[in-house]
Amino acid sequence: MRIRTLLPALLTPLLATGALPLLAAPTAGAAPTGAAAVIQVSTAAQLKSALTAARPGDTIQLADGTYTGNFKATTPGTSGSRITLTGSSAAILTTGGGGYGLHLNGAAYWTVKGLTVTNAQKGIVADGANGVVIDSVTVHNLDMEGVHFRQSSSDGVLKNSRIYDTGNDGRGMGEGVYVGSANTLSDRSDNAQILNNTIGPDVGGENIDIKEGTTGARIVGNTFDGSGLTGANYDDSWVDVKGNNVLVEGNTGKNTTNNGYETHTQQSGWGCGTVFRSNTSDLRGSTGANQLAINVTNNSSSCRTTVYGSNTVTGGKGLTNITVTP
Repeated sequence: MRIRTLLPALLTPLLATGALPLLAAPTAGAAPTGAAAVIQVSTAAQLKSALTAARPGDTIQLADGTYTGNFKATTPGTSGSRITLTGSSAAILTTGGGGYGLHLNGAAYWTVKGLTVTNAQKGIVADGANGVVIDSVTVHNLDMEGVHFRQSSSDGVLKNSRIYDTGNDGRGMGEGVYVGSANTLSDRSDNAQILNNTIGPDVGGENIDIKEGTTGARIVGNTFDGSGLTGANYDDSWVDVKGNNVLVEGNTGKNTTNNGYETHTQQSGWGCGTVFRSNTSDLRGSTGANQLAINVTNNSSSCRTTVYGSNTVTGGKGLTNITVTP
């Protein structure tokens, strides 16, 4: 793997005019053109250039510091040769208030790791980008949602990350994690995996919202804090499942206005096949009408939800409103 800097693009015109002497030809041991590169960046301008220049296999390495702007990647990697954007939590992307902190627009098979996104309209948005992996990031202080997989961004992964302080525009929205799009079945952001994250407090919508039209999400091992819920726009639970065949397992939640988890049918045939297993819910302080760990609004022979006895609840009015499976 070679180290790529932004200097060659600046030197080429000078070489062409003779302003600089020609360099010796590369030795046999030099990396071939097109080999994977590590692109070191330390300024916002360099980051924008690197996002444009990155090719499959490349790694963009962020130095610690604040990067201000709207950052977008559009070049896809491949399943066998991913593009990586990485930095420590002290590598901070911010727009200063408007737009997306990081927009992966068609940028399939990217890995985003370690960095912080803050002070923007939205945090990290994947549009039409399959196989995106978001790992160990911090996302906070946003007007709207934290992480959004949409426009059929399938097989996305969000893991080991922290999301809090979202939905600050005062509209009672701003989910921590949003999968799919509302009021449409054309957004097939399927097979999202939301694993081992800490979401909340001060999330201005559900911690996780799985929309109709999406299938196969896995919500596993997360910690939820719903202290930012307002009850506006029906945001009265940590997780709202409107997609199909979703697994909700091994999560822990506290602080909710009503329920812990909910399922809904927004469009016929959706919100079905959800499985709840080994989730721990603390509903102490809940004041809503139901106060259930798992409130199922659409259980029938054609739209089955399964709640296992391994789920537990403290406080509230009970575990669930359907028959529990041993």
